[in-house]
Amino acid sequence: MFSKVLNTIVQQSTRQYSCKKGLKVTVCGGSGGIGQPLSLLLKQSPIIKDLAIYDIAPVTPGVVADLSHMDTNSNVTSHVGLDNLKDAVANTDVVIVPAGIPRKPGMTRDDLFNTNISIVCDIIKVVGQVAPNALVGIISNPVNSAVPAAAEILKKLNVYDPKKLFGVTTLDIVRSNRFVAELKGLQASEVNVPVIGGHSGVTIIPLISQATPNVSFEQDVLVKLTKRIQEAGTEVVQAKAGAGSATLSMAYAGARFTISMCKAILGEPNVIECSYVESTVTDSPFFSTPVLIGKNGIEKNFGLGKLSDYENELVKAALPELASNIKKGADFGKNYK
Repeated sequence: MFSKVLNTIVQQSTRQYSCKKGLKVTVCGGSGGIGQPLSLLLKQSPIIKDLAIYDIAPVTPGVVADLSHMDTNSNVTSHVGLDNLKDAVANTDVVIVPAGIPRKPGMTRDDLFNTNISIVCDIIKVVGQVAPNALVGIISNPVNSAVPAAAEILKKLNVYDPKKLFGVTTLDIVRSNRFVAELKGLQASEVNVPVIGGHSGVTIIPLISQATPNVSFEQDVLVKLTKRIQEAGTEVVQAKAGAGSATLSMAYAGARFTISMCKAILGEPNVIECSYVESTVTDSPFFSTPVLIGKNGIEKNFGLGKLSDYENELVKAALPELASNIKKGADFGKNYK
């Protein structure tokens, strides 16, 4: 069920699709610390014909000029400022949103709330007006709150489709894969660990019991591994000593998820990714689980699967935090004008 999706960013851009069938992808926040390497990776994909880079930063035309010199087939366009966002998302198939400020030492993802949620809502409002049928992936933190806020914006525009709105939690999966591989002496590209729940702290729940290949750890090691996965973002923030948060690994994970959405739109079967989406799997109205993505978005939610006793306790611990995060985001979206 939880088969490995794809191993490398470039190779996962399926070769059987010609450029004539390529899609338009819009990166909102494409000049930032995540946006630039994300755009670099997406520019290499043969299934992306048009890559629109949107940002408020004046450096954006330079970023696009730089990308445009790459000898790959996609066309790249620059869109600077909110007034030009409509052009960026017009006729787009996929919108990926890494826009926002990064975490600094001592900050939680929730500390980013006011600034980043406002940015996300500004973007989603225009997407809802101009490209309501696009698949949307939100990277901007706090994801646990940003996705519910975005849902409320789209509801007010009467264009909300829960099958098309995704919180990108892929970084938790690739980190889990890497950390498990290191401990077990495996090839990271051959490991797949589903991660459910949300995208911060205790809401990140790696399902080691469902990993492929099958692995097991002593309880003390499992607890340490789980905690490392949950706090991996802070590990990077501290290592960068105030110079930023996870950008390169997030760009890698974001590109993987974006290309998966593109492949699904183009009709490739069995595109499965974990994602934070509207859900009835638990008492939480939004919850990350493995989902099957098709041409029009989510086709099937695979739910929790069989959890270990330890994982059941992790879910119980995550639900109150998720409830608080979701309410905060939803309330912001409802009051946004």
